Amino acid sequence: MVHVNENHRNGPTRRDALKLAAAGAVAVAATLPTLPTFAADKKRAGIALQLYSVRNDCAKDFVGTLKALKEMGFEGVEFAGYHQFGGKAKELRKVLDDIGLQAEGCHIGAGSFDDNNFDKTVDFHKELGLKFMIVPGDGRFTKPDKCQEYADFMTKTAEKLKPHDMYCGHHNHTHEFGDYMGSTFWDFFATHTSKDVILQQDFGWTVVAGKDPVEYIKKYPGRTRTCHFKSKLPKGAPAGAKPFIGEGVMDWKGIITACHTVGGTDWMTVEQEDYPDGLSPMQCAERTLSGLKKILGEMNML
Repeated sequence: MVHVNENHRNGPTRRDALKLAAAGAVAVAATLPTLPTFAADKKRAGIALQLYSVRNDCAKDFVGTLKALKEMGFEGVEFAGYHQFGGKAKELRKVLDDIGLQAEGCHIGAGSFDDNNFDKTVDFHKELGLKFMIVPGDGRFTKPDKCQEYADFMTKTAEKLKPHDMYCGHHNHTHEFGDYMGSTFWDFFATHTSKDVILQQDFGWTVVAGKDPVEYIKKYPGRTRTCHFKSKLPKGAPAGAKPFIGEGVMDWKGIITACHTVGGTDWMTVEQEDYPDGLSPMQCAERTLSGLKKILGEMNML
């Protein structure tokens, strides 16, 4: 099993490069049948929406938007801010419970895990009932002189969260897949953090970066506890393709299968950032959810 090298505090060495090169083979050689999958009493991972997808709607009417998302068929939400409920976790939890939505997780700055902020961060999000707190970006991630520092910080944070049954992780865009030490910064982070740190793949951005989402789920088994189901159109996409799940070029059945058999996925979190043909963000969220459910139905997973 790939482990965190506690001895490297002054940046990566040649040994790190060799470890990265071998990481894929080591991960694939793991005993896959013992890996965590979604809870045995459930047929599939839950379906949530990252609320950044409908951020303007949330700003205008947060509670009304949450109600509309439940009516669409979403089971949970991943927060990207709390609007009028900042610092009011109990009140927001009651709203969610009344609507019937689960707090899947949130996107949160790494500074929220600093010693001065850690306790209040945990208390607020525990009250909401969420487990997964994901950093959507950090400048240290792709800096050769800072990436080890950031990896160590996230491993330390994951250890501090364990007693609370909560998790931290990092979310990718495209630059995290930039070349580094014979592999990528994403691979460096994966091999220099503990297995408790979530690798929240945004499958759309992974494809745009020229990488295979399924390959990366399998490369780091059990670490895709949450992930972003985003449809993006890479260069060369055929005319008529749309940035909605099931209407583009991405291998969603392969991704879904890998999530459930290898990734240990608890939540499939839809994110919609493209709004074509004059459609509103809410209309686009509903359309891509319909595409996902159609595919799940074909896989007998609804």
